[in-house]
Amino acid sequence: MKAIFHADKKWGIGRSNGLMFSLPKDMKFFRETTTGKVVVMGLNTLRSFPGGKPLKNRTNIVLCPEDVEGVKTVHSVEELLQEVKNYPPEDVFVIGGASVYRALLPYCTEALVTKVDADGGADVFVPNLDLDPAFTLVRETPPEEDNGYSIRFCTYRNKNLQ
Repeated sequence: MKAIFHADKKWGIGRSNGLMFSLPKDMKFFRETTTGKVVVMGLNTLRSFPGGKPLKNRTNIVLCPEDVEGVKTVHSVEELLQEVKNYPPEDVFVIGGASVYRALLPYCTEALVTKVDADGGADVFVPNLDLDPAFTLVRETPPEEDNGYSIRFCTYRNKNLQ
């Protein structure tokens, strides 16, 4: 299982249950990486999508207390970990929100992070992987421009799961 998200300079990932930036290159990377795969999210993330509908061409798993129509629902981390055993680990992506990342990052072999060199005024944050002793930065692209922002595509590996 892997995590995928973009984060600002303060490791913020969202504001008002939405994205902080419009980043076409990052969205293209997200689409290409997750299409045909399994995406794991919380209920607020599902509700943040257009019409509150699941992402197309993906298996959508929602971790939340209630059953949700149109997606596979799991009610606990333990139930989620059992469910994702039905899929190849490299095909499962945690896509948010913040509480789901905090709960599942210890189970992720990698985190694919698009770092945005800006302060997005976030109201939700993920752990700073640069300061997390479990994670090590293994790949970082040179900065590139995306809709007026400088971004870098980074891969962190969970040292506890190698």
